[in-house]
Amino acid sequence: MSRLDLSSTSVDLTRTICDIPSVSGDERTLADLIDDAMRTLPHLEVHRDGDTIVARTNLGREQRVAIAGHIDTVPINANLPTRDIEIDGVPHIWGRGSVDMKAGVAVQLKLAAELTAPRADITWMWYDHEEVDSNLNGLNRLARNRPDLFRADFAILGEPSNGQVEGGCNGTLRAIVRTHGVRAHSARSWIGENAIHKVAPILSRLAEYRPHTIDVEGLAYREGLNAVRISGGVAGNVIPDLCEVEVNFRFAPSRSTDDAARHVRDIFAGFEVEIVDVAAGARPGLDAPLAQEFLRAVGAEPRPKYGWTDVARFSALGVPAVNYGPGDPQLAHHDEERVPISQIDDVERGLRAWLATS
Repeated sequence: MSRLDLSSTSVDLTRTICDIPSVSGDERTLADLIDDAMRTLPHLEVHRDGDTIVARTNLGREQRVAIAGHIDTVPINANLPTRDIEIDGVPHIWGRGSVDMKAGVAVQLKLAAELTAPRADITWMWYDHEEVDSNLNGLNRLARNRPDLFRADFAILGEPSNGQVEGGCNGTLRAIVRTHGVRAHSARSWIGENAIHKVAPILSRLAEYRPHTIDVEGLAYREGLNAVRISGGVAGNVIPDLCEVEVNFRFAPSRSTDDAARHVRDIFAGFEVEIVDVAAGARPGLDAPLAQEFLRAVGAEPRPKYGWTDVARFSALGVPAVNYGPGDPQLAHHDEERVPISQIDDVERGLRAWLATS
């Protein structure tokens, strides 16, 4: 393909860019096409950082909105090329990336081309490596290299939200809870100490844990504390001297990362606890005037976002941010990933109604 046709519909653009494989680490082809397409538009100033493309209007508006979407997907599993299907009579586009999140990106590309005089200046961001380690994330890299491009009064991330507005996001923390023992031959187990047996109280505390639901700016964020992995053992005839339980804590955006770590350490008091990864959540920021105008324009009732998303990167920079995109988040990464065509149209209509208002 020599060029993206930005005169086509958002639905057709969804099919087109989904059929361009862009698994994390292999975004270059799609990034090149987006870059080339944006550089043909005289109303946009274009910047590139690796496989992240930024296109901005500079109309001197009093306010600026950042609208972002990642262009990578998880690995393909016999779910490309796309195809049109019906579920209970509702037309869908089926295929990898249709939900997470190329339908949202397609809407953004369409509007970037057509909104030459929006109500606020817009910074469009399409970035790489969202589905892998945070240190590779294109948005994270751009924030280090060009923090000036993040200046905005409000941000929208096109993550799948069933065409509804999901404010902020929960934070996430991973910890390793360890037990130690003494190795011995299993035929003489009384000589050793079994580290695996010692994890029973850890699992009991997890089973008895009752997660909180915390109200943050009018939205109810459900927390969760769960074991996600257990590892231990040396050989079939050896008493193990080490066992590790990996725990994931999803915490409300009202908690700081220090609060979250302290909470996990308190739950597992008496055990060795190592915090191996933590990312702060993002408060909804729906009290911002632009956010209120956005909600009214799209006619949405805000909901909390339980999963962590890159809205947290904007929030950390002082920019209130929400998730708004087509597709059911429960189908993200699913082999039967599919997006209702009507949601693509609805999200385009909602964003256009808000951004085109003078």
